[in-house]
Amino acid sequence: MDLGIAGKRAAVAAATGGLGYARAAVRVAAGAQGTSCGSDEGRARSAAEKLGVQYLVTDLRDPEAAAGFVEQARERMGGLDILVVNGPGPAPGRVADTALGDYQAALDRSLLAVVGMCLAAAPGMRAQGWGRIVAITSIGVRQPLPDLVLSNTARAGATGFLRTLAREIAGDGVTVNSLQPGSHLTNRLRSMVGSEEDLARAGAQLPVGRLGTPEEFGAVVGFLCSQQAAFLTGAAIPVDGGAYQALL
Repeated sequence: MDLGIAGKRAAVAAATGGLGYARAAVRVAAGAQGTSCGSDEGRARSAAEKLGVQYLVTDLRDPEAAAGFVEQARERMGGLDILVVNGPGPAPGRVADTALGDYQAALDRSLLAVVGMCLAAAPGMRAQGWGRIVAITSIGVRQPLPDLVLSNTARAGATGFLRTLAREIAGDGVTVNSLQPGSHLTNRLRSMVGSEEDLARAGAQLPVGRLGTPEEFGAVVGFLCSQQAAFLTGAAIPVDGGAYQALL
């Protein structure tokens, strides 16, 4: 399907591997210009060279730096049409084991960095009458995940911000949506789960009977960035192989 975004200018945060790399690959395949970022110079450069896009080295744990990535990407490309928001998640932990001071760092990277990127992107998109913002959060927003209190807390706040922003700028031709990934076969998941047998067992527990692939997730992001998705905004969509079962 032609996504209708050939020539559009896209900034894709945290695109050095896994789901982030797959998202950037979809943009390139659809003909969009791209600027990606990562925190490690070598990984950011390697991924960008494979994709044929520009890159910036950015610490997305810092809200000011995250906003700066968007501003620099816009300057490099002469404008910005698409923003894919993503970043490193907070450390794991249970409520009883997590100190009050730990919450600020989690809010910086998983809430305020999201706010910063959106605030940097939205005015230009509104002025030109077209834009797509797609943020990657977590299925933990709908169904809090065990041992991830910082992520559950910060990303729920980000979802509230994104839905508020979506409502305020919908009339300007700019859509704002978020995706809530479940279990996808990435290197990060491999490092957490362990053996191929354990991965297969994890996938077998999902209604679809397997883990998702980064490419499948990237395709969903691609649709939300497309011309065809112009009437879809303010949504928070699970991409989890049917793991989330509640009606709302």
